[in-house]
Amino acid sequence: MPRIFAYARVSKIHQETENQIKEIKSAGFAIEPHRVMTETISGSMSIARRKGFVRLLDKMEKGDVLVVTKLDRLGRDAIDVSLTVAKLENMDIKVHCLALGGVDLTSSAGKMTMGVINTVAQFERDLLIERTQSGLARAKSHGKALGRPKVLSELQTKQALHQLEEGKTIAAIARHFAISRQTIMRIRDTANH
Repeated sequence: MPRIFAYARVSKIHQETENQIKEIKSAGFAIEPHRVMTETISGSMSIARRKGFVRLLDKMEKGDVLVVTKLDRLGRDAIDVSLTVAKLENMDIKVHCLALGGVDLTSSAGKMTMGVINTVAQFERDLLIERTQSGLARAKSHGKALGRPKVLSELQTKQALHQLEEGKTIAAIARHFAISRQTIMRIRDTANH
């Protein structure tokens, strides 16, 4: 009989994983407490860098089942999630996602579902990039300055360059304007080109 494991993840310390565990048990999965891995870590962190998930992988063996409530509990990056599911499949471990009807992501139907989800996720990323680039182009065409705001005004920049020409140290000039030495060095380097 396969051993059942659960992975529950939240992003912030004030959040709890209890509801995820209850949902898994309510779906009929009997999981021994030592086979439940909970973790508080951002979903943007790659699965391979999550200590709890890595420990869970070390416990799992061929024929085991991993249950998650939602696909985003595994991660937000569709490619990372797909690679993890493929790795688990290679280990002969099934992955059940309750939000997808309890489908085993390593099965044919699960792979198709993952393919559709990955395609939609890539589409959303592409749309976001297009919208961002369009917004930047529109702002630029309206004369809006893009990037970080300048730390010093044009007059202050000229004063800083003048002080450099007078032989004052970068540190002294930075203190005078209450900015970093790196900013003064950037001003100097820009003026020399």
